[in-house]
This record gives sequence, structure tokens and C-alpha cells, in this order.
Amino acid sequence: MPTKCGSRRRRAAPTRHENRGAATQLPGCGVRCKRRRSTELDASPRRVGEFRMTALRFAACLLTLVALACGQAEAPPDDAQPRAVGADRPVVEWSPPSAPAQAADLAPREPCAHNDPLRQAFFGDLHTHTAFSLDALGRGGFQTPDDAYRFARGEAIGLSPVDAEGRPMRTAQLDRPLDFAAVTDHSEWLGEVAVCTDPSSPAYDTPVCRGLRPGGNDEERAVWQADRLAGRGPLVCGEDGTQCRDGLLTAWEATRAAAERHYDRSSDCSFTAFHAWEYTRAPGRSKVHRNVILRNEIGPELPISWIDADQPLDLWTRLKARCNDTGTGCEALTIPHNPNISNGQMFTLDWGGLPIDEQRARAALRSEMEPLVEMMQAKGESECRRGMWNVIGGEDELCDFEKVRYIDGERPPDCEDGTGQGGLRGEGCQSRLDFVRYALIEGIAQEERIGINPIQLGLIASTDGHNGLPGDTDEYDYQGQNSNVDSDLEKRLTTDAYAPHPLRNPGGLVGVWAEENSRDSLFDAMQRKETFGTSGVRIQARLFGGWDLPDLCASDDMIADAYEAGVPMGSVLPGRDGTEAPSFFLTALADPGTDAYPGTPLQRLQIIKGWVGDDGLFHEAIHDVAGDADNGADVSRATCERSGDGAASLCAVWTDPDFDPSRSAVYYARVVENPSCRWNALQCTALPEEERPAACMAPDLPWQIQERAWTSPIWYRATEE
Repeated sequence: MPTKCGSRRRRAAPTRHENRGAATQLPGCGVRCKRRRSTELDASPRRVGEFRMTALRFAACLLTLVALACGQAEAPPDDAQPRAVGADRPVVEWSPPSAPAQAADLAPREPCAHNDPLRQAFFGDLHTHTAFSLDALGRGGFQTPDDAYRFARGEAIGLSPVDAEGRPMRTAQLDRPLDFAAVTDHSEWLGEVAVCTDPSSPAYDTPVCRGLRPGGNDEERAVWQADRLAGRGPLVCGEDGTQCRDGLLTAWEATRAAAERHYDRSSDCSFTAFHAWEYTRAPGRSKVHRNVILRNEIGPELPISWIDADQPLDLWTRLKARCNDTGTGCEALTIPHNPNISNGQMFTLDWGGLPIDEQRARAALRSEMEPLVEMMQAKGESECRRGMWNVIGGEDELCDFEKVRYIDGERPPDCEDGTGQGGLRGEGCQSRLDFVRYALIEGIAQEERIGINPIQLGLIASTDGHNGLPGDTDEYDYQGQNSNVDSDLEKRLTTDAYAPHPLRNPGGLVGVWAEENSRDSLFDAMQRKETFGTSGVRIQARLFGGWDLPDLCASDDMIADAYEAGVPMGSVLPGRDGTEAPSFFLTALADPGTDAYPGTPLQRLQIIKGWVGDDGLFHEAIHDVAGDADNGADVSRATCERSGDGAASLCAVWTDPDFDPSRSAVYYARVVENPSCRWNALQCTALPEEERPAACMAPDLPWQIQERAWTSPIWYRATEE
């Protein structure tokens, strides 16, 4: 593990639903390390090029980076998947299996000085990678979990490429630090990376390890690819796998130690770091990935990967057995991401003819373990898409936002009532269940059939960056997310991949309404789904629901009154009290931005409603409830200057005019900013015309966007009367 030592598819009706069925030696350096001081950067102003690194400390770690800087390495496929994946992929459990969480006293902490029972908005990123991940390493990354947390807290860190002496040639720094973050390195091949980047490892200088590392030749890379298709390849791991198990444990302990170092347990409660990893399942090259977030420092001995638990059911069952049901204080939840490139596999429920009781049990397990979904990230937005199979309702032009497929007019085929393969490479069909709005409606359909909603999800967003830069979402300062692969503007505009880099975006942020910035408070909020996601801006969005809500927008105590009169987002509406229709109270505050880069005003608030009709079709309705879509706001393509009116805040109380008490429904809010320039337009416009890459004028590339936020839903559950 390269490290900076010492730091750091239905026929029309129910048939579908019935058939869905702290290590002292950090990995990678091979030396014992002293505790790193926080002075990795010069004390002089932090500018690009002023990143200073101790050459001796990086002597071993930079062996692979120099090769990348010289253009000798081929960038690996995105994410930590094998090149060939099929049903016969071996499932290999560790020997011995991971031990369950052990009871332990939590480290003491001071009470937070600022605790608000009405809850505060905290912003974070629960999806970021460092060079502990195979794909990040292969693209020239060298950031560690410690670096990622330092960046999240506001420090500047270096980025690839590196110069001849191994010094980073770029730096990155947040204008506004995050409140919380989680490093979610891929658990698959985490141990192999640790083994092959540690010069003291017996396997380090073998062809298989040289093939894993950047700079390996074609023959060596072929050896590595063949070895990893075995699951736990014997050439790296040894015949019994012990070498990789030890490497995994070392890397996992280093990751956990970094989270512990950066969790602020003082009364300031300035930053929260979560223990986490990514479970990287990709059957048939469809993306069915999940991040696992732990409540606190108590966790299982080893992270669970797709190699040792090849179905989500296996993941949840093991998390229960090794964490949630151990009585040790360990708690875990999972967060799926990128259903947009899952070919329908993320949310298709194949019950396989199971008895109804077993279906209910599995639905309940999923609902318990998976309270949230990542709506937006670097590889696109997963809210909705117009014209999907058996979806009817109002026209929603705002669905055409940050799509990594069908930007150029070539729409992928519809999976209809099936699933496909190849989404990771932009291949195969696309399902309505690739989008969260329709997955939520599928959950309602399942609940009407079996009595339990297995897809009752709150909404968040994050980045999925692979540079160790959690929360790096500013369009104007987007430096890519894959080290050497997209390290300059021309590369970002031209590099092709399954999600072509020009179609990628800086990613989103998680918003959490919690009493205080502590692990327990934030984790509780995630479990109750009192969360929202943004496209990268810091809009504060809130939604409450109830029966006959008053005009809360006129109240001086609107939030206290809302909690008293209704339920917050993430909740199910209580039983009807005779009122004809539910009401919803929603508020939003615009992102103020910074002095140098002021935020964009708000344009409108919307309520999106979804339900299953008597026809068995999925129905959607979009309601503008505050602001004005025709407010005259615009943005110049030539200068990216914004113009027109907008709002610093918006508020509304809305009552459903088409409510049918016999029909279950889901409601969520969407907050939309005025138009602004996308990252490519901002960065192209900032260059003199003669210096702009030709791709700046690509006609099919979107140049403007409307940043936004989505609240978690509120559900109405119909009952027989």
C-alpha cells in the first residue's frame, strides 16, 4: 500500500412483483514510522507547487509513481473488478474467517458544546478512495486515508502527477472544510495491494506484484490478472491466503487508525470520521456496489468483500452476525450507489419462488440494513430518466441532469421487465430501476404484495473520488478524480471510459440533520433517514409531512412547530385523522458560497410524488410549490456570468390536490438553483481562447447545469378502512 508513513424488468400488473423474486507499520513503506506532524506543507502561503515532501520517507513508496509520471503504466479498469466476471467466479472465505466485533469501551469524548435539539445541517462525504484501493493506485494515486481526512478538514494535499524527484505537481484544498467524512476503500484486493506495495514482502519483487503495481509490463500484468481471477490468488496470497489476510488486516487497521486520529472528541466537535469500506460487487460488469458505514470504532476484524460474500444477502447476513447482533456496540449500515449503471440489478428483487414468509424476512433484513441510497456522485445522477418503460406522468425536464449514458442522443435499450449487463462499460440495457424515483415506487409495489417495503430509502450524495479528496465538489476547481488519468483539462475533456470523463462531474455531498457533529448523532440521523443529498453545493433542504399542517412558513418557530405537528423526512405519515389529504412543509436555504465564489440563488422548490396505479404502471407527478421556473435567470456561455433573480431561501406548505387514500405513495422534495456553468465551461472560459483545448467546443457536451438538492422521502401507507 503506498503510503506516507506516519500519517498518515412487467407485463402490466403484479406479475413483476411476484417474480422479482493503529498499526505501527503502515502498508507500503516497509519501515516503522514516527507519528507524522501536521507540517507536510510549507508554512508559506499554500499555492500549487508549494507542496513539500520528505524524500527519504517516500523512497520506497514512490517507486511506482515515477513509472506513472513517465507514462509507462496503463490505467486499470474503473473500480476494483476483475476483467472477466461470471457466475462461476469463486467465492473464497478467509481462513480463518473474520472474527466478529469484540466488546470494548468506546474512547471517551467530551460533550459537544453546540447541541441543538431541533437539529443542525452538517455536510460530508461518505464515499472516497485513496491509494489503498487498487484502481486508485493504478492511476497514479498515492494519497492515504490520513491524507483524505486532512483534506476533508481543510488542509492542502498533493496530487499526481509527480516530478522526477517524486514531488506532486498539483495541490488541492477545500475552501470550506467538511463536517464529516468516511474513507471507503475497496475491500476487494485491499490485502493484495498491501502485500505488493510493501518492499519488505516476499512477494514484492515477483512478476505478479510487479503486474499489480503501475509500471508493470504486459507479461507481468497478465500474470496478475490471471492470479486475481482465482479469488485469492496463490501467487500473491500464498496457497493458504495468509499473506493477503495479513496484508488486509494491516491496511484495515491503518484505515481505522486514521479515522480515530481525525475524529474530534473535544467539545468543539469540529469533525467526524467514520470507519467504512466499499463492497464492490459487479456481476456481468453491472455496478452493484455498496458502502458500509460503521457507527463507531467497534467493528469486525476484517471488512467484508465481494470475494468472500458474493450476494448482497450474504453481506447483510454477515454484517448482522459479525457486527449488529454481537451485543458489542457495533452497528453497520449499507448505502448502494450508482444504480444508474447497474442494468437494473441494484433494485430488481428476484425472489426465486421463495415462500412468502422468506420473502418477508429478506425484505425486512434489507430494509433494516440499508436505509439510504447515494443519489448523485461523480459517475452521474440516479434520480430519474424520461420515457422509461411503464412509467407515466408529468414531463420532468430536470431529469436530464448529469447522465453518464444517453448524453449524445444514443439512448440505451430499455430492459423493460428484465435486467442486463455491462453498465460499467456503458453497455447493456437500462432499467427504470436504475433510477431511485422508480425504485422507491417498486418498494411500494412490494409492500402492497408482501406487507414490507424493502426499498424504503433515504437520499444522500457523495463524490466517489479516487484522489483522496472527500468533498471536493466545486465546479470551478474540479481537478478530476483519477490522478494521472484526468490530471489536466484536456484529459478531463477527452478521456474515454465506461463513464467518459467529460460526462463525469465533481460529485455530490451528504447533508444530515443531527443534533450535533458526533458519530452517534450523525449515525442516528442516517438510520432514521433525516438526510438529504446535493449535487455538490451546500443547499440546506428540509421536508416535513402531516395532516392539516398550519402555515408554518409564517411561524417564528417553524421547525419546532413542524416537529410537533408532523414528521420529518425519512418517516411514514401517521394514520389519517379524517383529514382529506396530507400536507408537506418544505424549506431551503441557498448555498451562500464564499467571498471569492458566491453561491447561486434558488429558482424553485418542487414536490415529486410516486405511486403504483390500478393499471400496474408506475406513476409520477412533479409539482412546483415555491419560486418560479420562469424567473428570467440565465448564464452566459461566453463568460459564465450569471444573471436574473433568485431567492436566498424558499418555503412552502403544500397539500396534495390528487390524494387517494386507498393508494400508497411516496413524496420527496427537490430544490433547484438558477442556471450556472458546468465545470467544463468554467474551466474553458477561464483560459485565453488560443489556449483552450479543441474539446472545449464539443457540441454534445453539456455546458450549463442547475445544481440541486433532494430530500429524503416521506411515505403514505394506505390502509383498509
